[in-house]
Amino acid sequence: MKKILLASVALFGFAGAASAADLPVRAAPPAPIVAAVPVFTWTGFYVGVNAGVGFNNGDDDLVFNPTTTIFADSNNDASFVGGGQVGYNYQMGSFVVGVEGDLQWADFGSTTYDFTGVGGGLYTRNSADWFGTVRARVGVAFDRALIYATGGWAFTDNRNGWTVGGGLEYAITNNLSAKLEGLYVNLDSDDFTVPGVVGTFSTGDTDFGVVRAGLNYRFGTY
Repeated sequence: MKKILLASVALFGFAGAASAADLPVRAAPPAPIVAAVPVFTWTGFYVGVNAGVGFNNGDDDLVFNPTTTIFADSNNDASFVGGGQVGYNYQMGSFVVGVEGDLQWADFGSTTYDFTGVGGGLYTRNSADWFGTVRARVGVAFDRALIYATGGWAFTDNRNGWTVGGGLEYAITNNLSAKLEGLYVNLDSDDFTVPGVVGTFSTGDTDFGVVRAGLNYRFGTY
């Protein structure tokens, strides 16, 4: 009888263990997978457009051979400027370095010179209607805001010079940014001749300021 009871207990114990093994395991559900939010960066290429105002300083004295100064009457000292730019930024921590080139349409009007003292009359000469720059940019980023200084080479027609300035740029979206920028541009003197007047004339350095706003589309934000 004892053997029969022991066999029964063993049988029921084995059956209970088998049934427990078939029961589903209660475990915590897996944690949801959340994609990491990308970190914003200024690194990458960009292209853009800009528009603003240029301010000529109005100093258009002319030098003749080279001791005689002929005063000039300059018109349209303030002008609309507009154009496009292309560049590249590289961000290292909070610091951003880059290079930018732009071409600008500008119309500073004409300048009238009085040549009556050297055998001629009044002569009107149109100013250049475009200029360009190639500049380095160095700035500090505060997340989507970038404060920067800029400077480099300026050119127009057959004249060269330099430019320096600064600005503020803000990323509206991951790829679109807006900027407000100011530049001072200084171009070398310009030599030319006047029909009917013997001799070569030279203007002084041409310098002007530019205040402009722009939009940039940036590729490969992160």
